Amino acid sequence: MKALTRVIVLSLPLLALAGPLLALAGCSVNPATGEQSFTAFMSRADEMEIGKKEHPKILKGFGGAYADRDLADYVRNIAVALTQVSEVPDMPYTFTVLNSDVVNAFALPGGYIYMTRGLLALADDEAEMVAVLAHELGHVTARHTAQRYSKAMAANIGLTLLGALGSAAGVPSEFGRLASYGTQIYLQGFSREQELEADMLGVRYMSRLGFDPNAAVRFLGKLKAHTKLEAALAGHPEDAERFNIMSTHPRTTERIQQAIRLAQVAPVTDPRTGRGDYIARVDGMLFGDDPKQGVRAGRVFTHPGMGFRFEVPPGFVMFNSPARVVARGPDDAVIVFDMEVPKKAKTFDDVLLYLTRHWGQGLSLKDVERIEVNGLNGATGLGRASMREGTRDVRLVAIHLTRERIFRFAFITPPAATARLAEDFQRTTYSFRRLSPEEASALRPLRLRFVVVEDGDTAASLAARMPFEKFALEWFETLNGLQRGEPLVVGSVVKTVGY
Repeated sequence: MKALTRVIVLSLPLLALAGPLLALAGCSVNPATGEQSFTAFMSRADEMEIGKKEHPKILKGFGGAYADRDLADYVRNIAVALTQVSEVPDMPYTFTVLNSDVVNAFALPGGYIYMTRGLLALADDEAEMVAVLAHELGHVTARHTAQRYSKAMAANIGLTLLGALGSAAGVPSEFGRLASYGTQIYLQGFSREQELEADMLGVRYMSRLGFDPNAAVRFLGKLKAHTKLEAALAGHPEDAERFNIMSTHPRTTERIQQAIRLAQVAPVTDPRTGRGDYIARVDGMLFGDDPKQGVRAGRVFTHPGMGFRFEVPPGFVMFNSPARVVARGPDDAVIVFDMEVPKKAKTFDDVLLYLTRHWGQGLSLKDVERIEVNGLNGATGLGRASMREGTRDVRLVAIHLTRERIFRFAFITPPAATARLAEDFQRTTYSFRRLSPEEASALRPLRLRFVVVEDGDTAASLAARMPFEKFALEWFETLNGLQRGEPLVVGSVVKTVGY
């Protein structure tokens, strides 16, 4: 009992002093804000090293850098101009346009700033693009990642001490792990204060280059419209927040306007928009899928490089990424298509053994059988799994295209919908086939195009020319920042999508 008392007495002062000592040791004056910030666990050198290490992973996850040197140079030159009016102009920044149709922008420590071509397609002019770049630059100059990481480390140190104290006093050690987990969740993403600070700094930087900060407000409106469209495409129009990149960037029009006031910059007279230059740079940019990652056209997915195609059922909408294709349909049904790692695929000559002993091993598959899919060896089986959404039936289909390539369909349905969708899923399975060289070479990707509005043109008539099976009008309105029924101005230049 005496020993236990001694542990508690020694631990309590240590726990009480840990926070203040770390705060005193790790506070520094932030050059961007002039205020003290806690960055004890991540130095500038650490930031550079982390950014350098993570950069290749970002490129891999987002389809690499977009292969348009002129566009990359255009974005980089404007971004560099922003850094030169910031408080940290001498950092070796890296700016990358990512080859992804996902609408996003973000920054890594060490001056690595990213913007997707999907975001560039949504922006209407140079000012809106600059608003995004300036905001991300604000996160870098304010060292928000270093602050977030240091707070997390300090919290974990305190929780480690608390866990040691609790164990000595008989409290279950799981308490420390649960508390740590909760702290990590709480610290995920930038805080509202950090987002406001990044907006304030972004306003400062873009104003110094002669851009109107209200471009950030305009672009936020486009982001909200795009969020609603993405939710509608996924069949969940009521659940737009799931598709909102602002969920990790908690920004609103009111907060951006507050940032403009806090920045205390003089109003920009004759502000730059740069729309002409912007249109010239993004006209013809890939829209949607890069053929290197496969191309969606309505309900058909074609991969010219790997030489295959398949078709999803009516009512399903596909989402493509470098790793997989996901199609969402009625009754909360989901189709996931991907490929086994070639190194693993080579170890299985028998696709049925691959299905039962590797991919579907944990599903207790039943009704397992061999199938032939347009001359290709395949296997299928049915299992059931508990998922976040509830119990789901899972129909697995594996198809051997070559020795190194096993392609996979997972058809996931609520049990009540399984029988009803079985025939549609069977059609999708048997729609998988090889592409001929002629078919592969004839494939044309979608591109962003600009047209001049002529007398009689409407949003509906121009949208009807776009090669979309569904939501063409919604895409046209979102790309051009239009409200439903808003008339077009004859002679104005608007975005469309074509070949």
